[in-house]
Amino acid sequence: MSSNLNSDENAMDADHTEVAIRISNVSKVYQVYDRPVDRLKQSILPRVKRLAGLHSEPYYQEFWALKDISFEVKKGETIGIIGRNGAGKSTLLQIICGTLSPSSGDVEVNGRAAALLELGSGFNPEFTGRENVYINALILGLTEEEIDSKYDAIVAFADIGDFIEQPVKSYSSGMLVRLAFAVIAHVDADILVIDEALAVGDVFFTQKCMRFLKSFMETGTVLFVSHDTSAVTSLCEKAILLEKGSISHSGTAEKVVRQYVNTTIVQGVEETLVHQVETKSVTSVKMSGEQIINEIGYFKNIENSEAIGTGQAEITKIEFFDTITGLPLTLLHGGERLTVKIFASTSSSLKSTVIGFFIKNRLGQSLFGETTFNGKAFGVDARTDLCATFKFELPYLPNGEYSMTVSIADGDLGHHIHHHWVHDAVVLRINSSVARFGLVGIKFQQKSLEIK
Repeated sequence: MSSNLNSDENAMDADHTEVAIRISNVSKVYQVYDRPVDRLKQSILPRVKRLAGLHSEPYYQEFWALKDISFEVKKGETIGIIGRNGAGKSTLLQIICGTLSPSSGDVEVNGRAAALLELGSGFNPEFTGRENVYINALILGLTEEEIDSKYDAIVAFADIGDFIEQPVKSYSSGMLVRLAFAVIAHVDADILVIDEALAVGDVFFTQKCMRFLKSFMETGTVLFVSHDTSAVTSLCEKAILLEKGSISHSGTAEKVVRQYVNTTIVQGVEETLVHQVETKSVTSVKMSGEQIINEIGYFKNIENSEAIGTGQAEITKIEFFDTITGLPLTLLHGGERLTVKIFASTSSSLKSTVIGFFIKNRLGQSLFGETTFNGKAFGVDARTDLCATFKFELPYLPNGEYSMTVSIADGDLGHHIHHHWVHDAVVLRINSSVARFGLVGIKFQQKSLEIK
């Protein structure tokens, strides 16, 4: 009997060494009150009624941020957590990191965990960057001597210059995430928990972080939360999809991301393809769930797009068509022959009208674009409706989100006045299985290998 007991204990020890994070039936519920006075009533009246032998109804509503969540992360794994806003991702991470207690369930974390959650979390805004480095590193388990030996490396990684001696309250959001990531990158953690905060950094710092993450992933454990599904599929082996506080799907990152995108499409089929800067109506793209359930790419409307210009002309609508069939397009995979129509109207006469666009990636890099300018002035009267047409073959792009910026101007390519420049008028998603080498892939007319 003692032999069996020892065997069971050995099995438990082996399991303990293999599992980095174990979440067992974790739930988190909040009490939501309609009015402040209801909170006071809840603290007093139920006790009084129980003493009087009366039944008492609660003066609050329950909001379940998480419902019965269970999963394991083995040591050395990189797991992505995705889901729409309000799905419970941040709540789950806070519970794992110990900054929030679950209403029920158990959390087991084996190893030193370092987290990059909300911007500025864990920082005292009145303290300097140097002081916050020491405070955060001490909380994460380093001794003061260890911090002294790593301090120069942390400052070099953050690369915020003399601001390291300034109060954190004077930092920009980018500087905050630089300093926070620099700390967790140097505390010799076994587990890294990364939330959306990385999206704030500039392209150079983001690339530095990605290089560190890929190096850390060779031996460490990573929980990675992001709306950037291409980042999830490229970094993570497995993924978990949260919906309304529950795990709806789990498995390979590619499979879960596909399900997430399909779900997002089905939930957003009534959304418009393009959202104007002002409150003007545009044509909605409507599809049934059956038509799109197996599609991956999708367009997503953007609200509150930034716009600049004189106001003498206005972009009113943008449409995408398949050049071959003439049918409207709402899904892109790369390689399509596209017809893009940009509609505009004028409130004043223009001497040389130019309409153009360019496509940017998520890092803000302009990939390609075109204008209607052909060397000749195109004059129009006031109160004229216009339509610019562009036909081209869409390159093969890395999977992810891209934005289209559009403009109507008066002048030529060298000297012009923008009457309506709309930043990120359209956001489109591309997801394709076609192999691509480099930032932009193209179709080659011929490729061959032969012996001469």
